[in-house]
Amino acid sequence: MANHKSAEKRNRQNQKRQTRNRYVRSTMKTSIKKVRTAAEQGEPVMTQELLVAAMRKIDQAAAKGVIHKGQASRRISRLQKLVNKLAAA
Repeated sequence: MANHKSAEKRNRQNQKRQTRNRYVRSTMKTSIKKVRTAAEQGEPVMTQELLVAAMRKIDQAAAKGVIHKGQASRRISRLQKLVNKLAAA
């Protein structure tokens, strides 16, 4: 339990950030999942569209500090590799 005004404010800020971070991370994971599902079903056009949306979500999460920029780069790279393999087949 916070005893100082500054500690109470810090708790409020942390709760707001936690809520925002959870939302950003959840939507990012959902968009990644949509890309993988479309790739499994073998829909190259739909997969490409979903990839663009997923890349945007991943970049936004990295910009807000929810994930590290290296992790964002790795996730985008792996999704892009998946889509490229689908397009080549």
